[in-house]
Amino acid sequence: KRIKVFTLQGTFVRQFPTAVTLTSFGSTIRHCQTMNPLDVAMDGEGNLWVLGWTSSEAFAVQYDKQGRAIRKIYHVKEHQYIYNRPKGIAVDTRKNHVLITQSHFLPLLCSWYGEVLVFATDGTLVKTVGDKGIAWFVYLFYRKMGSKISEYITIDMEGNILVPDIVNHHVYVYNEDRQFPFVFGGEGSCEGQLYSPRGICTDRAGNIIVADWGNHRVELFDKTGKFLKHITTGLNPRAVAMAPQGQLVVTDCTTGTIHVINSY
Repeated sequence: KRIKVFTLQGTFVRQFPTAVTLTSFGSTIRHCQTMNPLDVAMDGEGNLWVLGWTSSEAFAVQYDKQGRAIRKIYHVKEHQYIYNRPKGIAVDTRKNHVLITQSHFLPLLCSWYGEVLVFATDGTLVKTVGDKGIAWFVYLFYRKMGSKISEYITIDMEGNILVPDIVNHHVYVYNEDRQFPFVFGGEGSCEGQLYSPRGICTDRAGNIIVADWGNHRVELFDKTGKFLKHITTGLNPRAVAMAPQGQLVVTDCTTGTIHVINSY
């Protein structure tokens, strides 16, 4: 229930608790809430956005560089949490939007459906990427197609939204108009296939990097989803991120370690 900051050399810099007491949407939160962080993202001003949950709700909090809470957005109350599970967060620095992946349960189908919520930094919902009506059609006629449960999310240089799905073993790509240009991956362990993919990011060349969690490897694809190479194997990768100078950062959820790959 805290955020830790390290240099790329592994030196500990500081930490701060994810406890917040602040005003949001005109209502004062009168008690301290300790958040269980799920995912983090940096905005264009160097502030940190943290997505997490408490015993009573889920939300995203913006912190400044000193770890002070600035604002809170995206509220999912306890009774709603059964049907709406937040998973990952990203920031579109071009438009100053905050994107949150949410898995939505469809009771009549007994199935999960993934969607992306796009917020302005003041908490206003700008749009939703993914339509529940489409989810019904996809489930009834294709069953295995369509995003179901996504833990992480990223945005490429062209503004496309990339979402890995841990159930369908694909990466789904949506453009700024919420259209669905292409999907890649598929269940398996061969080149180009994925098994329960988790973290995702893009590099400066536009290539797509995926934490292929179920296959214990990190994969490199070009911007069209064509497989290029295995970056590393033998890890249990959960999240991936690009550092400012092009280093690839990978978390290993089995050992609790962070790996910095200088070149790949």
